[in-house]
Amino acid sequence: MVGVNNVSLHFADRAIFNDITFIVNKLDRIGLVGRNGAGKSTMLKSLAGIQAIDSGSISFPNGLTIGYLPQDMDFVSGRTVWKETETAFGKTLSLQDRIDEINHELAVREDYESDSYLSLLDELAELNEKLNLIGAETMEAEIEKILLGLGFNRSDFERQTDEFSGGWRMRIELAKILLQKADLLLLDEPTNHLDIESIQWLEIFLKTYPGAIVLISHDRAFLDNLTNRTIEISMGKIYDYQAPYTKYLELRKERREQEIAAYENQQKQIKQTEEFIERFRAKATKAVQVQSRIKALGRMDKIEIEEEDTSAMRFSFPPAPHSGKVTLKVEDVAKNYDEKKVFSGVNFMIERGEKVSFVGKNGEGKSTMSRFIVGKEKATSGNIEHGYQVKVGYFAQNQAEILDPEKTVFETIDEAATGEIRKKVRTLLGSFLFSGDEVDKKVKVLSGGERARLAMCKLLLEPVNLLILDEPTNHLDIRSKEILKDALLRYDGTLIVISHDRDFLNGLTDKIYEFTQGKVKEHLSGINEFLRKKQADDVRTWEASPKVNSASNKSHVKEKAESAHQVSYEEQKQLKKDAKKAKNKVSRLEGEISRLEKELEKYNELLKAPDAYTNPENKSVIDDWQNVNKQLEKAMQDWESAQLEAEELEGKL
Repeated sequence: MVGVNNVSLHFADRAIFNDITFIVNKLDRIGLVGRNGAGKSTMLKSLAGIQAIDSGSISFPNGLTIGYLPQDMDFVSGRTVWKETETAFGKTLSLQDRIDEINHELAVREDYESDSYLSLLDELAELNEKLNLIGAETMEAEIEKILLGLGFNRSDFERQTDEFSGGWRMRIELAKILLQKADLLLLDEPTNHLDIESIQWLEIFLKTYPGAIVLISHDRAFLDNLTNRTIEISMGKIYDYQAPYTKYLELRKERREQEIAAYENQQKQIKQTEEFIERFRAKATKAVQVQSRIKALGRMDKIEIEEEDTSAMRFSFPPAPHSGKVTLKVEDVAKNYDEKKVFSGVNFMIERGEKVSFVGKNGEGKSTMSRFIVGKEKATSGNIEHGYQVKVGYFAQNQAEILDPEKTVFETIDEAATGEIRKKVRTLLGSFLFSGDEVDKKVKVLSGGERARLAMCKLLLEPVNLLILDEPTNHLDIRSKEILKDALLRYDGTLIVISHDRDFLNGLTDKIYEFTQGKVKEHLSGINEFLRKKQADDVRTWEASPKVNSASNKSHVKEKAESAHQVSYEEQKQLKKDAKKAKNKVSRLEGEISRLEKELEKYNELLKAPDAYTNPENKSVIDDWQNVNKQLEKAMQDWESAQLEAEELEGKL
C-alpha cells in the first residue's frame, strides 16, 4: 500500500535513515521501536508528508487518506468538545449546511414552477441521497462512542475545549483521527494521555480497524496486544520482524546470536586460510594450493556484524540527606472541586526509606495528592505534615512539557544548577545521552523521550530525601525505563511513584495506596501480590474490573445512576435531532401549501365561467382542480401534525 524506497535523511552530520526500504501493507499493525532519538517520530512525520527526506522516495496509491497523531500539537480554541470532534465529518457537515440553506430558501420562495425552484428540489434530493450513502445518520452515534471510549463523560460534550488539559485535548485530536477512518493511521505515543480503561478500549477498537496502522509506543502490553509486525530503527538502519514486540525481542536475540556465530566461524576460517597462505607462500610445491586459497578468500562473501546500539542512560540519584524517621503524615485530608468530591478522610504515614506507589484510575486523586505533598495545591481540609529535615524532589506528570522550549539543553540544566554541580553539567548531561552538539539543541526540537530524559536530569541537581514521581515513564523507551527503575532501586531515600506500568512497579515498591471511589486504602505488599488479591493479571485488568473493591453495591448503584444519565443525554440529543427534522418538515409543507393555494386560485378563476361545469372541454380542468384540492387538504393535515410534533419536541428541550 505504501512503499518506503531507499530513503535517507540526515540531521547535521548524523544519519537518521540510511538507504532504508520497507512496505506498509493494507492491514498491517506495525510497531516502530528503537531508543529515544533513533528516528521513530521522524519516520512517522516522513510518512505523513511533514518531514522532507534527503533521497529516495515514499510512494502512495492514488486517493490514500492518512490520519496522523503527533506527540505534541497546537490546539484550536473556541469550540465545545462535541463541536471540535464533529469537525472530523467536514464533508457531512457541509452537505447538511447546504440542505438547511435549500430548505430555508424553499420555504420563502413562491416561484414554484420556475426552473431554479425545480433545480433546488433536484439538488435537495441529490444531497439527501449523498448523506445516506456516507452514513450521516450514524455520525452522532459514532462521535459519542469514540468520546466515551476515550474517557470523556457525556457532561463534557458541551464544555469548551479550553477547559481541558493538554492531555485531554490530545484525546479529542485522537477521536477526530479515529472518526475520519483514514486508510493509514500514524500514531505517535497514543496511550501517553490515556488511563488504563481507555487504553484497553483503544486496543479493542484498533484491532478491528479497517486500515493499516503504524504506531510508536513504549507500552509493551499495548504493542503485544495490537501489532503483528515490528520495525526496529537503529543507527540509521531498520530491522523488520513479522512479529509483535515480545516475540521480536526473542527473534532479534536469535538473529544476533546466529550472526555472531556465523561471523566467528568465518573469521576462524579466514585466519586458518591466511595462516596456510603465509606458511606455504614461498614453497613451489604448494603454489597451486596457495593460489587456490587466495582466490577463495577473494570470492568469499564477508559476513558483517551490524554495530549494535548500546547507548543508554547512566545515572544514580545523589545520596539522600538524613531526615527524621517519619517522612510524611497525611491526616483526614479531603479535596472537593466545587460540587465534585475527589476524596475525603484520607490518612496514612510514610517512614524514611519506604518505597510506595499510588495506583488507581484517572480522576481518583493520585496526582492531586502528590501536589498537596509538594505544596503545589491546597487540600479542602485536613493536614499534611513533612517530617524533620525532609527535602522533596518532584517530577510532575507534565514535567517534560513545561520545559522552556527556547532554551538549549545545556541552558536548561546550567541555569537550574547551583553550587559545585554546575562544574559537572556536561558530564551530567552525558549520563542522559546528551553529548557534543546535542547539548546546544533547543528544547523545542527534542523528541518526547529526549524531553523526558532532560526533565529527569533536573532531578539530580540537588540531593533530596523524598522523591515523588508522577508517571515518570511517559515517553521513555523500554530500555530507559529499566535504567530508571534500577536507579530508583539503588536510591536510599523515600519514594512515592504514580504509575500504571506493572513492569515498572514490579519489585520497585513494597507498599501500595489504592485510590478508589473517594477513599485511599493501604496495602502492605508489592504490585504482584496486590494484583493477586484483586484476582487480576495486571493493573490494566484490575482497573477495568467493575468489582474494584468491597463496595461493589455502591459501585453498581453509581453505574446505574450513570447509565440513567447516559440515557437522558441520548434522549436529549435525539430530541434535538427530531425537533430539527420536524421544523424542516413544517417549512417544506408551508411552502407546498402556498404553492397549492396559488395553483387552486388559477383553477377557481377558470371555473367562474357560466359554462364551466357544462362545457365538455373543461372536464380535465375540473379533474385537475379536484386533484389539487385533495393535495391541499392532505398537505394541511400533514402540516398540522408536523406543527404539533415540532411544538411538542420544543417543549421537551
